[in-house]
Amino acid sequence: MTVNSTIAHQRLILSGDRERFKELLRRRLIECGWRDQVRMLCREVVKENEGNNVTFDLLLTRVTPQARALVPDSVKKELLLKLKTHLLTQKDQ
Repeated sequence: MTVNSTIAHQRLILSGDRERFKELLRRRLIECGWRDQVRMLCREVVKENEGNNVTFDLLLTRVTPQARALVPDSVKKELLLKLKTHLLTQKDQ
């Protein structure tokens, strides 16, 4: 994180807006079916490791890169635009 992004992150936390943006992201990911896709990826990892003890860390390591790649560009762009707009309006205050 750069100094500017750290400051922006702190502003979001202090204002309580971070939670609002997290909720928006969560809703958009559910709407586009991303959550269901990630659930299927997790099931595949569990099935591949049947008989072995599948830990959360294993799931996280195996699924995270694919899950990140599955986030639609439209969701990324929407959230980035809203964050940018929000931070610019906060800067002016």
